[in-house]
Amino acid sequence: MSEPKVLFVTSNRIGDCVISSGVIREIGRQLPGARITVACGRPPAPLFRSAPGVERVIILDKKKFAGHWIDLWKQVWRTRWDMVIDIRGSALAFQVRAKKRRVYHRGLETGLPKVEMVSRMMGAERPLDPEIFLDARAEREAGEVLTPQLWDGPGPGPILALAPIAHQPGKSWPADRWGQLVSKLKAEPRFKGWRFMLVGGPGDHAPAAPALAEAGDRGLDFVGKGDILASAAAIHGAALFVGNDSGLMHVAAAAGRPTLGLFGPTEWWLYGPWGPKTRTVASNETRGEFAPIEALTVDHVFEAVLGLHDAFIGAGTPVKP
Repeated sequence: MSEPKVLFVTSNRIGDCVISSGVIREIGRQLPGARITVACGRPPAPLFRSAPGVERVIILDKKKFAGHWIDLWKQVWRTRWDMVIDIRGSALAFQVRAKKRRVYHRGLETGLPKVEMVSRMMGAERPLDPEIFLDARAEREAGEVLTPQLWDGPGPGPILALAPIAHQPGKSWPADRWGQLVSKLKAEPRFKGWRFMLVGGPGDHAPAAPALAEAGDRGLDFVGKGDILASAAAIHGAALFVGNDSGLMHVAAAAGRPTLGLFGPTEWWLYGPWGPKTRTVASNETRGEFAPIEALTVDHVFEAVLGLHDAFIGAGTPVKP
C-alpha cells in the first residue's frame, strides 16, 4: 500500500500556524507514514520545511478575487487525499477528493484556548501542543548573526529576548515603553550581565529602536536578520522571552522558552501563549473585559518580567552564561 496523502491548509499568519502546528504530529499518529502537503502564507512557510512527514509546502500569496484559492485548487485537485485538514474553513476542503475531512467551523468556538479548539477539530485525545521544527540551517543562520554580537561589548551572557512587534492595531505596547522597560531591567540586580535581544521582521526596526538604543552595548539585534525559523532558533537560545501578542510570542512558547505575553484589547484567554512556562499580563485581566494596551504601565510589565524570572530562573539568582 502507498503512504497516505494528507493536505493541511493552514494560516497565512505566523501565530495561527504555530498554534495549529501540533496537527503535524497528530497526522502521524492517525495516519502513520503520511506524506503531508502544507499550504500556508509566505511568512510562516519556513516553519514547515523540516516538519516530520512534510514533503511539500505550497505558498499561498493572496490575490484579488480569491485567485490564491484557484491557484491552490489547480495544484491539489488531481490527488485523491486520504485526509484534508483545513484550519481556515475554506470551500476548497470540499472541492477536492478526500476520504476524511477535518475542517474548522464556528461551532468549535466554545471559549476554549485556540490550541484546544484545533485539537477538538482533529478528534485528538489530548491537547496538541504547538511545536517548532528547528533545523541545522536555521541554527546556523541565527548563529552567524548572534555570535559576533555576543562576543562584542560585555561578552556573552544569558539572553532576554524582546519582541515589541505586533501587526494588528491595538496589540503593540508603545515603543518608548519598551525602552523604559529595558532601562529598568538593566538596573535590576537579577539581570546583571544579561543581554537584551530584539527580535522582529524586516519592517520592525522602528518599534524595536528605543529598546535597542537603551540596551546599548548589552543589546543584540535580530530584527530583520532572518526568516521566521531563524528567529525561532535565536529565541530558542534565550533564557526568557517577553513580547506583544504576536507570532513571535507563540514561537517562543512553542520553543519551550519561559514566555510573557503582553495583551491589550484581545482575548488573552483564547490567544495567550500555550505551555507550562507561559504567562500573560493584560491591560484588563478580567475575562471578557478590555482596555487599551496603553493602560499597561512600565511598572506593571516590569513586575511581571521579574515574576517570570523568579518562577523559571530563580528568585534573585542570575543564570550563568
